[in-house]
Amino acid sequence: MRKVRLGKTDIYVNAVGLGCMGLTHASGIPLPKKQAVEILQKAHDMGYDFYDTAQCYTGINPDGSIAYNEEVVGEAIKPFRKDIILCTKFGVKHMGDHLEFDSSPQTIRKSIEESLKKLQTDYIDIYYQHRIDPEVEPEVVASVMKELIEEGKIKAWGISETNEEYLRRAHAICPVTVIENRYSMMARWHENLMPVCKELGITYVAFSPLANGALSGAYQSIKDFGSGEQDFRVDMPQYSEEGIKKTNELLEVVSKIGKKHHATNAQMSLAWMMNKYDFIIPIPGSRKLERLKSNYEAGNIELSQEEIKTIDDKLDSMEFNVFGGH
Repeated sequence: MRKVRLGKTDIYVNAVGLGCMGLTHASGIPLPKKQAVEILQKAHDMGYDFYDTAQCYTGINPDGSIAYNEEVVGEAIKPFRKDIILCTKFGVKHMGDHLEFDSSPQTIRKSIEESLKKLQTDYIDIYYQHRIDPEVEPEVVASVMKELIEEGKIKAWGISETNEEYLRRAHAICPVTVIENRYSMMARWHENLMPVCKELGITYVAFSPLANGALSGAYQSIKDFGSGEQDFRVDMPQYSEEGIKKTNELLEVVSKIGKKHHATNAQMSLAWMMNKYDFIIPIPGSRKLERLKSNYEAGNIELSQEEIKTIDDKLDSMEFNVFGGH
């Protein structure tokens, strides 16, 4: 599989990364820890070498205890820690119906120590600011990242859901290696950052590349999510009756091209962005091993410029209302 360079570092990873969030957060009741660990270890056997988690990816276990995604990831990667690139994030707390942001230097320092402990490691490869904190200037955050790199606690850093101004200001203080923003066929509002990433030599990590599963075509009703307990998808606009209708209209075009490549809708959705930009890494996630394997194999699909244009032309004729959080 094609390798993608992370920024201007000497780090290269396979073209499809692994989003670990859904094992404990936002996709239903957390999986039992043993089962989640096994999934992440089997993903490594498949070829995944870019693991993405965050401090705030938590859920409530059936016994009322907190399921920490970082703890699951840390336990899973122990046998192959040196063989993967590990990413986590700081600066966000889920407070029921809203998020709270805190990227103050003291909170960053506290967060890195907590994450290192949960992840059972002495360094993090990519450390993300999870969201822009309007109370803290980018230069302040970047200065702390520079210190953490010098101390050996992180190898490089990135920003999630950034904009161009913030990115440029932060990058001027301490080079940003990656950004992690939402991107999919149905969520293209960050495409203005693609030329910026290319100019600055920054890798774009695409979270929710399947629009929270909508682009797989696997879900035709919110009833498909079972009880919906601890599952954020039941309230997402792409899963409204109108949202599903629009998605299916798009997937009619996607699936026609996919048949030529013996590819699923999900694989085509990932291949579309990887063939458009050689500096993009999608990080889909799943609780199902067969889907993880299928997602990973999308990194081997080569689309023609004509096929990409056919999809883009369809996208340009449509407007989507999708969930924008992470």
